[in-house]
Amino acid sequence: MRFIDLDLARRVEMAEANAGRACAEACQRFHPEHSVAIEEIAGGVAVFAGVDSPITQAIGVGLHGPVSDAEVDALGDFFHSRNASAAIELCPLVEISLYERFAARNYRLLELTDVLILDDLETARLPSTTSPGVTVRASAPHEAKLWTQTVAEGFAEHYPVTEAMLDVMEGFYGRRDACFFLAFVDGMVAGGGGVFAGHRVGGLFGASTLPAFRRRGVQSALLAARLAWAVAQGCDLAVSFARPGSVSHRNIERNGFRVAYTRTKLILPAS
Repeated sequence: MRFIDLDLARRVEMAEANAGRACAEACQRFHPEHSVAIEEIAGGVAVFAGVDSPITQAIGVGLHGPVSDAEVDALGDFFHSRNASAAIELCPLVEISLYERFAARNYRLLELTDVLILDDLETARLPSTTSPGVTVRASAPHEAKLWTQTVAEGFAEHYPVTEAMLDVMEGFYGRRDACFFLAFVDGMVAGGGGVFAGHRVGGLFGASTLPAFRRRGVQSALLAARLAWAVAQGCDLAVSFARPGSVSHRNIERNGFRVAYTRTKLILPAS
């Protein structure tokens, strides 16, 4: 079993931070009319891709040493100068004094996210069977809209399908270090999911199933395909993110993942 320490947290958090950076850069290529900004602050990566974009946030802050008051203020200024709320995804392995600095500036808790990992992918027992009628394949370059719309509709009951969300998902689709899968039930599109590789971490994201095809084994099939791809890219660790106690959380744990730590999202609205 791999122990949860600062080195592991850095790998996981910086893999996702760089994924957010790459997504924002892709969004700017697809939509040059949109304002995008990226800056390395306090050891992490701060991304702005629109006021309502889910990737407008900072990740990895405080994981590479002490953070000064000036750096904390710079984080707030990065977002507030663009009329966006300052949103910080904070790993619990940072120094407690960093939490105190954010609290002193009236940041509040927005949400908690469990970071789940699967150790030693080379030797892990990966899912290998699929339910009858379920097939999964990598989506083709010309299927960007199909993949994006399918995954967004699968999330629609929890997250409204907005242009900002579609732009982010299209930005992920443009990445070269990722693969995107479509799932079918009896030949009909039923869901989709993605996976990226960075720092030898296979990051699972964007998995959803259309309501009409749930409880058919679609998520398990998508997970197996994405883990196999991550292994082929040389990843030795897989990571996924889920709300504590959610259906997604249970599905991930059923397949051998365990909670590494719980991340805190802090927010300070723009004045």
